Amino acid sequence: MNAVIETQMLIRKSINIVFNAFVDPLITQKFWFSSSTGYLEQGAKVEWTWEKYHAVAQVHVLKIKENELIRLEWGDPKTKVDFIFEKVSAMETYVHIKNYDIPLQDQALIDFVIDATGGFTTVLDAAKIFLEHEIEPNLIFDKFPPFESAH
Repeated sequence: MNAVIETQMLIRKSINIVFNAFVDPLITQKFWFSSSTGYLEQGAKVEWTWEKYHAVAQVHVLKIKENELIRLEWGDPKTKVDFIFEKVSAMETYVHIKNYDIPLQDQALIDFVIDATGGFTTVLDAAKIFLEHEIEPNLIFDKFPPFESAH
């Protein structure tokens, strides 16, 4: 079985703003990971960290087409992820994420599909909130325990 995970979202910002939000880690860390070792450029190898979860991902940028596509290989197991950007209007961008080449089978594949679908959906939701309203939504941070009290 060749599973492909897909999620998508309309973000009401120009395509260059939305694309840049995914390649510039100083912006991306406001809605996705805690830190990154670098900017996404074709051929780059960067490390993304989610400090709360003590998680690190090695990310290899396979292809960049400005304002169109970011293709990555990452994770354990290694899979490919395409971020596809489509201009709908001057102030609307449709972002489509596809995760594929998943080398798993049976229950391991089902578990991966559920986790990755939820994860990428949360990323797009958080990106939409941040880019449209300039609110750091903390959706990734708040997704799993332990939760930190605001008091």
